[in-house]
Amino acid sequence: MLMYQIGVDLGGTNIAIGLVDDEKKLILKDSVPTALPRSAQAIADDIAALTRSLVERAGLALSEARWLGLGTPGTANAETGIIEYANNLGFENVPIRDMLGQALGLPVYIENDANAAAYGEYVAGAAHGGASAVVITLGTGVGSGVIIDGQIYHGINYAGGEFGHVVIRVDGRPCTCGRHGCWEAYSSATGLIKSTVEAMEADKSSVMWALVGNDLSKVNGKTAFDGKRAGDDTATRVVDAYLRDLGQGLVNVINIFQPDVLCIGGGICKEGDGIIKPLEEIIRAERYSKFANKQTALRTAKLGNDAGIIGAAMIGSLYTE
Repeated sequence: MLMYQIGVDLGGTNIAIGLVDDEKKLILKDSVPTALPRSAQAIADDIAALTRSLVERAGLALSEARWLGLGTPGTANAETGIIEYANNLGFENVPIRDMLGQALGLPVYIENDANAAAYGEYVAGAAHGGASAVVITLGTGVGSGVIIDGQIYHGINYAGGEFGHVVIRVDGRPCTCGRHGCWEAYSSATGLIKSTVEAMEADKSSVMWALVGNDLSKVNGKTAFDGKRAGDDTATRVVDAYLRDLGQGLVNVINIFQPDVLCIGGGICKEGDGIIKPLEEIIRAERYSKFANKQTALRTAKLGNDAGIIGAAMIGSLYTE
């Protein structure tokens, strides 16, 4: 009999679910649209239905599953099993653990989605092998998860480790959290796009205009990097400023935690050495621990969009072993 775990990555756009074996490999995965706005009960019903479908298609039995783990945006109280608040889902105090447990007859564990993705990289990806790790995901925002001695750090209220909302420029850009100058406002993909658009509007001769067909709505996280490769000075300044801000945040994380591994993920990391080497130079120059024999290793994430599923699937091991 094959024992396995079920991982759910609940997002604002899609609900992705996977069956994960004891080697932390995906057996099968699938997704359905989250289709917001709608009720928490409707979303829970879809999670249960897709889970049953996956189990049947994989030729397995639901009774062979050890548990279901769910990663969700917002504040997920792992103790109570309640999603206390998730603004982009429209959730307030949703007892998702009980809802899914009753629907599927399985133990259910919940976690913040960034923490789940970080745990996925820790147990099966780029952060594997160290006692401690911090995983930063550069997307619409800056997601972050902290693993210390194999345990996810939550803080006293399950809202710890929100590095995206550490200010790096006092009185800087407004952030969605209500503060100004947050790391997320500059180092997320959204922040990079904003910086690129601002630079293009100030320089109508930039080659970046040709790269997007003179359509600002087509600017993405690659535009400035492509412009830099084309030798455009304005694009180069955008990229250099972006890497400086990103590097400052990474140095802050290292100075606070000194983890074995600092892992960064997101589409921007597809730039490879074009992003990693400059960041390594900034870290070497500015970390407080520059004279230490042991130093934090900077790595790029390996699991991509599967990190959230695998991490959620393995969350139960934190509470049962």
